[in-house]
Amino acid sequence: MLVGTVVGTLWSTQKDKSLTGLRFLVIEPFTVRDGPRPTGEAIVAVDPIGAGIGERVLVVYGRAARHAIGRGHDIGFQCAVAGIIDRMELAGGRTVGTHVEFDES
Repeated sequence: MLVGTVVGTLWSTQKDKSLTGLRFLVIEPFTVRDGPRPTGEAIVAVDPIGAGIGERVLVVYGRAARHAIGRGHDIGFQCAVAGIIDRMELAGGRTVGTHVEFDES
């Protein structure tokens, strides 16, 4: 399980038929070293709950992801958004909100 920020949406017309009708998001893992900052890495997760770009989300893998997707074990994907984070409290009392604003420049 990890916390991440939605940074994009992914579309795929050619895919395993078990993935038909599912929404895919590009998610950047959240880091706490020296404050929140981009990692340069991204993962793709199925989004059964409707998260949007800039939102912080909880991502699950494996059996938990298949359960969140809701299509049983016969699905060709094992990574899913299981929750949209309202607030996180980190060590030292620092809090992190639900949404990140991106610089459009």
